[in-house]
Amino acid sequence: MLSELKAELEFLASIFTKDHQQLRIVSWQLDELKCQFLVPRAASAGSLPSPLTLHCTITESYPSSPPMWFVDSDDPDLTSILERLEESKPNSSLCRQLKWLICELCSLYHLPEHLDVKLLDQPVPMAQKVAIEEILSDDEEEDAAEGLEDLGHYELQEEDEGLDKEHLAVLENIRRRQRQEHLRGTVSGSVQTSNRLMKELREIYRSQSYISGTYSVELINNNLYNWHVKLKKVDPDSPLYSDLQFLKEKEGIDYILLNFSFRDNFPFDPPFVRVESPSLHGGHVLNGGSLCMELLTKQGWSSACSIESVIIHISATLAKGRARALFRAHKDQYNQETAEKSFKAAVHMHEKAGWFTAPKQDG
Repeated sequence: MLSELKAELEFLASIFTKDHQQLRIVSWQLDELKCQFLVPRAASAGSLPSPLTLHCTITESYPSSPPMWFVDSDDPDLTSILERLEESKPNSSLCRQLKWLICELCSLYHLPEHLDVKLLDQPVPMAQKVAIEEILSDDEEEDAAEGLEDLGHYELQEEDEGLDKEHLAVLENIRRRQRQEHLRGTVSGSVQTSNRLMKELREIYRSQSYISGTYSVELINNNLYNWHVKLKKVDPDSPLYSDLQFLKEKEGIDYILLNFSFRDNFPFDPPFVRVESPSLHGGHVLNGGSLCMELLTKQGWSSACSIESVIIHISATLAKGRARALFRAHKDQYNQETAEKSFKAAVHMHEKAGWFTAPKQDG
């Protein structure tokens, strides 16, 4: 229930204040929690940031569905911890999950657990629950039980501040569709993945690269798990740039169309990405349009990767790999089935032979 979720969040914030010595709750809303785990510089390794920022997405069906955590780091040890949390789900409650994470991080960095961690075993104080429940009327409680239609929706609107009407309409259509699926019992995908993808969309809509027209994003058939991405600006010194200019003169198309498809376990697994048009030669493009890139494999992927960073990386890879447009190729040369087969074969080969790392001067 909404009151219990808010009580739990306030309970956590009261323990892990913004000046706590080990973990700090930076901000929280009814659908999101942001905190920082402090890693002493002597204990931090390599490029690991200090403090370490953890994000938690809270689903509308919480506590029936557990929260989803991700971290602003490419460290494989941290990714492994979050994957184990996702697999084991020690408890759906925020308190239990946060305690589990703190214990794992303390073990990773050889740190003693702060005494306050033991407070997470205690139930949320009843007085705090009662005080919050008095704020909500019976009608509000009923709405909250049906998916946070009131306050939860208001929180989402605050996250959307600064977006234009077109983008707000896209996000609202997604929410409406999710609510309808929830009521019908036909929910597609996972709630955790849907929330992460919504966050990715918001970040893209606010991105300067998106606003300046470097690329565009469109949901295919309003499906949050299937995107069209148009690469509109590539390196002007690359052969691909000249090809796109020629393509614009001949066919009125001056972009590379990519398809991003996401599975239920995103962001722990990468999206599957393929080129739809035009047909390309070189630039690490395989048969069917799939891309031979370590970043898009389980080994090379990190849950901290943003979709925009993937888009920019693909654009740079095509240009540096000297991709060229095949103007005489059949328009339907690329397809999903062939792309998936080619990608699996390429990954299998590289798992045995390793991945090529470009010289630093090549970026």
